[in-house]
Amino acid sequence: MREIDEKQAERHKAKMEKRKAVQDAEVAGKTVEKGLLVVNTGPGKGKSTAAFGLALRMLGHGRRVGVVQFVKGAWKTGETQALERFGDMFVWHAMGEGFTWETQDLARDVAAAERAWAKAQEMMADESFGLVILDELNIALRYDYLDLGSVVANLKARRPDLHVVVTGRNAKPELVEVADLVTEMGQVKHHFAAGVKAQAGIEF
Repeated sequence: MREIDEKQAERHKAKMEKRKAVQDAEVAGKTVEKGLLVVNTGPGKGKSTAAFGLALRMLGHGRRVGVVQFVKGAWKTGETQALERFGDMFVWHAMGEGFTWETQDLARDVAAAERAWAKAQEMMADESFGLVILDELNIALRYDYLDLGSVVANLKARRPDLHVVVTGRNAKPELVEVADLVTEMGQVKHHFAAGVKAQAGIEF
């Protein structure tokens, strides 16, 4: 451990005391408690992963979590296997049929998205859920599988205590505008470009 002289330690203490005072005052000024609409978007990896991390946090506080997966099919992923151990506290519906370039059938993709959205509305209306994750909803909206205006209106009209997370690239500006928290995940480097395949525990 490097040596720290007394004056340096005192300067650091004074600086941190000022910083703490500012931080404490800012935190004290936040008094609103409400259900949040969170959007995880952008080209970088980790949008759904972040949402599932939030699910784990919510479960830790004893609140029920629901997931509706748009686009993605019934993949056996690490997060589903782990979170299934919470029993009825965690409910998962994988309602997609694969990415649009896999199905190559617009009518089928639209029908799957509509079924998933109906399930999402059902979950959002269920007061037992504290958090609902709409995984890859942004993709369904990007390809106009669902009516954007109707989806945004329903999300805005959700019950006041419900947290909702929407994931997927290319979030629509209308959704971003009504969201409380928007994170755009950038991509600096990805192992896929170097020929590394999707791996258990990393991608699924």
